[in-house]
Amino acid sequence: MNFSEVFKLSSLLCKFSPDGKYLASCVQYRLVVRDASTLQILQLYTCLDQIQHLEWSADSLFILCALYKRGLVQVWSLEQPEWHCKIDEGSAGLVASCWGPDGRHILNTTEFHLRITVWSLCTKSVSYIKYPKACQQGITFTRDGRYLALAERRDCRDYVSIFVCSDWQLLRHFDTDTQDLAGIEWAPNGCVLAVWDSCLEYKVLLYSLDGRLLSAFCAYEWSLGIKAVAWSPSSQFLAIGSYDGKVRILNHVTWKMITEFGHPATVNNPKIVVYKEAEKSPPLGHLAFPPPRAVAGPLTSSESKYEIASMPVSLQTLKPAADRANPRIGVGALAFSPDNYFLATRNDSIPNAVWIWDIRKLRLLAVLEQLCAVRAFQWGPQQPRLAICTGGSKVYLWSPAGCVSVQVPGEGDFQVLSLCWHPSGDSLALLSKDHFCLCFLEMEEGVHTAFGQRGDCT
Repeated sequence: MNFSEVFKLSSLLCKFSPDGKYLASCVQYRLVVRDASTLQILQLYTCLDQIQHLEWSADSLFILCALYKRGLVQVWSLEQPEWHCKIDEGSAGLVASCWGPDGRHILNTTEFHLRITVWSLCTKSVSYIKYPKACQQGITFTRDGRYLALAERRDCRDYVSIFVCSDWQLLRHFDTDTQDLAGIEWAPNGCVLAVWDSCLEYKVLLYSLDGRLLSAFCAYEWSLGIKAVAWSPSSQFLAIGSYDGKVRILNHVTWKMITEFGHPATVNNPKIVVYKEAEKSPPLGHLAFPPPRAVAGPLTSSESKYEIASMPVSLQTLKPAADRANPRIGVGALAFSPDNYFLATRNDSIPNAVWIWDIRKLRLLAVLEQLCAVRAFQWGPQQPRLAICTGGSKVYLWSPAGCVSVQVPGEGDFQVLSLCWHPSGDSLALLSKDHFCLCFLEMEEGVHTAFGQRGDCT
């Protein structure tokens, strides 16, 4: 694996263009566009204030920069650098901004979620959508870009409106049997819309494109319910992460549960591989003095490797504070691999572990226990390759061939807080609080070789 030099960054705003040619990053009020392969600066744009949100258009020709504090959106063109657009929401304010699927419309959500304003870059026309609901995930587009589903709240009831994105006309409008709708998401094939309630009521509703209720699912009552939801890329499965520490899988034929995955604190099945991160011993004769208290941190400079643990394995657990809001319990993160074969999950009460499930056999395949709490994980877009970061100076990669711990080189302590894959899956952007760098992966054979060469588990 090769690493680029380190570049400045603000607010973890760094994104590859959808076509993979460019890399956009923000440094305060400046937008920097680089060639994704050479990292040479192609364009440098200056915004009116600090950038708080960055988003590429679907065709990679425009970049949206949202300045929420000023209620402004600035749009820049890569083909015509002299062209630019400024959208001012004025006294209505701005809390969210995103592209429409065609890359020529911008949807701005005003303060207090009073309305969504749809701006056209081509005709300069403006449309308004009323009553958007302030919730975890209240707006979702079908993958083909034809339809928009919007969660609404009016007259103390929850509704969903479906719009045609070509002309923003209302196609369907229906109420949902939810107490406090928390999120909506289309299946990747655009045929089914999942709607789920707040954590106070366990309820998942599945609707067709014409607003018919296909099925409703409730696993239990009188306890905290749903925490995370994810569709499989094939639309065949819907994974529901719950506060009881389990993931439930629904199938697309009957919309009934086919299995549930638990996350016990002790793993004792010999068929499951448990990789434990361990610090590498210093070379013989090297005196490892502890760092001063002022600079000591979680694994700031020490290297680590994975070891296969012998059964049974007790994982580090976290006792949540029962008297505080948002307790650290339940499955808070889950994601399917691009080939539908694997599901990665994190149980927030076992914060150092990532669980990898084999969807074909509906069983636990592996557990990766880190030395620090897992901050984020993300599957590569082309292959079943999982990247993990823990806020330390390393990035971790898992594939069916094994896993590896990689130290990010460079001066100082580069703490990886987030990461994002290049659309080709050949490189990975590692983001820290003030900097970012790129990690270039070899071809698939080279990755397998790298897993073996580093002395880690394969």
